Amino acid sequence: MPTHPTAADLQYDIQLAFDAQRRHARQMALTTADQRIERIRRIQQWVNAHEAEIQQAMFDDFRKPSAEVSLGELMALHAEIKHTIRHLKSWMKPQSLPTPTALIGTRSQLIHEPKGNVLIIAPWNYPFVLCIRPLVSAIAAGNVAILKPSEMTPHTARLIKRMISDLFPAEEVTVFEGDAGVSKALLELPFNHIFFTGSPAVGRVVMAAAAKHLTSVTLELGGKSPAIIDETADLKQAAGQLAWGKCINNGQTCIAPDYLLVQQSVKEPFIRALKESLTAMYSPDGQPVEASRSYARIVNKHHFDRIQGLLSDALDKGATVTHGGSVNPDTNFIEPTLLEGISDDMRLMQEEIFGPILPVLTYDNVDDALAVVNERDKPLALYIHSRNRKSIQYILDRSSAGDTVVNDTLLQFGNVELPFGGVNNSGLGKSNGFFSFQEFSNQRGVMQREFGTMKFIYPPYTEKVKKMINFIVKYI
Repeated sequence: MPTHPTAADLQYDIQLAFDAQRRHARQMALTTADQRIERIRRIQQWVNAHEAEIQQAMFDDFRKPSAEVSLGELMALHAEIKHTIRHLKSWMKPQSLPTPTALIGTRSQLIHEPKGNVLIIAPWNYPFVLCIRPLVSAIAAGNVAILKPSEMTPHTARLIKRMISDLFPAEEVTVFEGDAGVSKALLELPFNHIFFTGSPAVGRVVMAAAAKHLTSVTLELGGKSPAIIDETADLKQAAGQLAWGKCINNGQTCIAPDYLLVQQSVKEPFIRALKESLTAMYSPDGQPVEASRSYARIVNKHHFDRIQGLLSDALDKGATVTHGGSVNPDTNFIEPTLLEGISDDMRLMQEEIFGPILPVLTYDNVDDALAVVNERDKPLALYIHSRNRKSIQYILDRSSAGDTVVNDTLLQFGNVELPFGGVNNSGLGKSNGFFSFQEFSNQRGVMQREFGTMKFIYPPYTEKVKKMINFIVKYI
């Protein structure tokens, strides 16, 4: 009978892979821009050739529509690849830095060198792009990498493992599948950098493990991302954008709007527009949302029960359903649901929802809305819907978030020129384009003396030397 590997066997296999990559890391660090680009093109070509399989894997994992795979996973990945290929040579060039007068005779440069062995731990909600996109940046920076895809999306994890084994020798890139025990075993090793995407709770575990080895980390986390809709907003447009931003991937998006703050005077017309948008997207012919081929499912029973628990808690404490509310535990289905009558003691106002439930709160003046936002941890995203420029700036000046989008939703992830990431509880470090390249690089300062000397300030500290030092301190 076949035997399952023990924890000791697993640790041994991981250690072997880690050691092999550590030995190879120096060779990988010496690769040229053209050699790194060739490796990135391998990924691009494989993805193009296996697009249907990628879409099928995510449909099998949680009925993710193929259009959402293309939009939310493949488009972002291709944009990252193209941008990296286009700019990598310039990113890798040493950057000349100014020379202070006191250091005349020297020249200084900034170079980006690879950090070395990196670990990428990917989440289940966007299981392909959030594993492979950081890998593109890790390769661009000249690193070797171990990938840990999520066990909650097993079809996608198996596909990623097959893809990487097709494209790379194990000493450059390899994959370990499995549950939290695999992640725990990986986190015990002294990686040079860890790139983790997931919840703040697990992010703390990753950061604590990294601290044992003083390993640098990039943490892309989440939190409660608010959307503020003021009385000047284009209500129909805002409703459509927020309905889409909330319900794509069945709400399982780290930058999805988590709750709405609507100016009291426009609440009723906005709610009507929001209901109309949800109906147009998921019930265009009057059929139940559950029959829609455009609507994903909650990833598994555990997360379904968690979200249903948030809904039940809110209803028990006085919330009312003003749209949706249907659930089917047999298929992990939760309908897009709008809730009103929200209070702070409800769990869904204390936890990230990560599902298709949208609490709607109202405010009288913008300072009231800002008070609600600022009393919570800094969010990964803040959405502002307004046509009043002064009001938009007022909110920007008095809030903090990883990213902010004005008069749209979710688009920040797709702009490779824009840093993407959180702040404090919602994340550490930034990704996208050059920002990802920097995360996987050590920014190394190099100074070289071309002529002259500083020996006139060396000991012994005679009166003449002390006068020279004082002159430099005060006047140069």
